[in-house]
Amino acid sequence: MEDRSRSCPEEVEHLLLNARLRDELEPYMDEAIMSVNVAEVPTPVENEFLASMLAWERAPIVPIYQWFSPELRLPPADQLSDRELRDVLWDTIHKLFDARIVLDFTDHLSDRDLYCLIYRDILSSHEKKIDSPHNYLHWDCADVSGDPEIWLRYYATEQERKDWVEDLSEPLPEHEDPPYPRQLPRRPL
Repeated sequence: MEDRSRSCPEEVEHLLLNARLRDELEPYMDEAIMSVNVAEVPTPVENEFLASMLAWERAPIVPIYQWFSPELRLPPADQLSDRELRDVLWDTIHKLFDARIVLDFTDHLSDRDLYCLIYRDILSSHEKKIDSPHNYLHWDCADVSGDPEIWLRYYATEQERKDWVEDLSEPLPEHEDPPYPRQLPRRPL
């Protein structure tokens, strides 16, 4: 019969890390930390959750262009030919992805429109810069104006469109295929 009263060294390390993380999170305690049901979550999983919360709390809030060294500054779109803009756009998309920034729902935007969105809205946006290989910032390019029509027109599934009508009883735009399909680097949501 196995003696369960003795913990293996790995379990002890997990418990010590858990205690340290909880101590460091003490100043930030709120209901999110308390929502972890420790009886149902293995200690290593809980530790990963607590470490991500601590990283979030300590992360600086800076404009995205400052996430890069040197800072990621783009020339104004009106100074670029279509070919130059396309090259700078794709270079920027890859730099953003390398910094764990994923652009979602871009296929309704022309290259010039997407470039302008990155230039005007994304790079200047103040966001928490969390240095974790598992953390990605997903930028919803369909919700720039807060108007759901773009998402409903180009990206919503038939079920989502049906649910929208049932929940809100609002008119629904006709579905259209996005005019500028592109294969961007992807990270799961």
